[in-house]
Amino acid sequence: MELNNIKRVYFIGIGGIGMSAIARYFAKRGCLVSGYDKTRTGLTTALEQEGILISYVDDHSFIPADFTENNEQTLIVYTPAIPVTSVVLNYFRDKGFDLKKRSEVLGIISKGQFCIAVAGTHGKTTTSSIIAHVLTHTGYGCTAFLGGISSNYNSNFLIGDNNVVVVEADEYDRSFLTLHPDISVITSMDADHLDIYGDAAQLNESFELFAGQLKEDGKLFVKEGLPLNGITYSANLDSSLKATNIHVENGNFVFDFEDGYTKIKDLTLLLPGKHNVENAVAAIGVALSLGIHPKSIKKAIAAFKGVKRRFEYIVRSPEHIYIDDYAHHPEELRACFDAVRQLYPEKKLTVVFQPHLFTRTRDFADEFAKVLSTVDNLLLLEIYPARELPLPGVNSQFLLDKMSLVNKQILGKESVLEYVKDNKPELLLTVGAGDIDTLIQPLKAILTHA
Repeated sequence: MELNNIKRVYFIGIGGIGMSAIARYFAKRGCLVSGYDKTRTGLTTALEQEGILISYVDDHSFIPADFTENNEQTLIVYTPAIPVTSVVLNYFRDKGFDLKKRSEVLGIISKGQFCIAVAGTHGKTTTSSIIAHVLTHTGYGCTAFLGGISSNYNSNFLIGDNNVVVVEADEYDRSFLTLHPDISVITSMDADHLDIYGDAAQLNESFELFAGQLKEDGKLFVKEGLPLNGITYSANLDSSLKATNIHVENGNFVFDFEDGYTKIKDLTLLLPGKHNVENAVAAIGVALSLGIHPKSIKKAIAAFKGVKRRFEYIVRSPEHIYIDDYAHHPEELRACFDAVRQLYPEKKLTVVFQPHLFTRTRDFADEFAKVLSTVDNLLLLEIYPARELPLPGVNSQFLLDKMSLVNKQILGKESVLEYVKDNKPELLLTVGAGDIDTLIQPLKAILTHA
């Protein structure tokens, strides 16, 4: 399917963070865009306000007639998160439509353009958002499809007037193998999605295949320590691109950048944590490879406000610090907790965690237990199932029993609110990738009226 032939696009699961970015792209191109999703959210409401018609009923009779004709001008996009029993999904399948996954559509969009793709089991949303911001802030420009809402632009989609595209390359079900980037960044390859890959070796093989899809004369940036050949980056002196002199000033992380040719001193990053400094180093490397001036890069990095639900400050007062983060893998939790401890070493840390997926909880139970046992007080929600059915014996009690932490308990959402109302923790962190975000505003209200 050729991009210029597409006039109508229907999205099955339009409310997903990645799907909605593509929906916005096609709407900006002047295409007729519509879709279905199970639940109305803030994101789907925003899409409706932008003129996109959305149905919340899994019934083919709600599909607009414009999208029922099967031809090369009509594109149907679906997310693997949609159940295989979906009536809307099976309507299009039964009518013989060639349904495309989100990743395949990104391949269609980026074909013939200069593509910067960021992959990794974690770190890709923040890194791709920093890259897109630097390119936009410096005037270089880009069109970007992000896996989170950029705080600078209050959107997961940016549109530029050049042929440069920034995309997140998703490893889930090998989706990123539809891309052929000019520049690739690989941030991490920790074992994840083992329900799809089976074991870490299969996941590593998939990343190797992705690295091999780089265009001729393309550049591959890889986090130091990964088993791939490329331009390495880290806060390690042995890497090609490195952050040095990392320290905290006025609550912000400050560091120097070096690559053997260019040195940028006293870069200020509003996002805390060594892992975010390293994400910024990768973005700086990409920007320098495009010929962007170091002084412009430094200003752009200082102006980056972060991504919603990536170490996002919800309350920041003398009495209470409340931070929300999307972390849902043991390594992400470890990085998040380390950043919190660096900034607030004297405060007791209360964490509300919602495990995401039964398989992930089962596969990494020992690692989750170890990292969660490092906090001062843990409030554990039940597992968010997402696309999965329950697994016998895999629940939050199974996880809680593995922890050495004394101050730990399983609570429902209402009980979490009651706990925070009664105890008013000085340092609160909510973490998880499910629907834990529904607690953010109620918790904010409790702590700001405390």
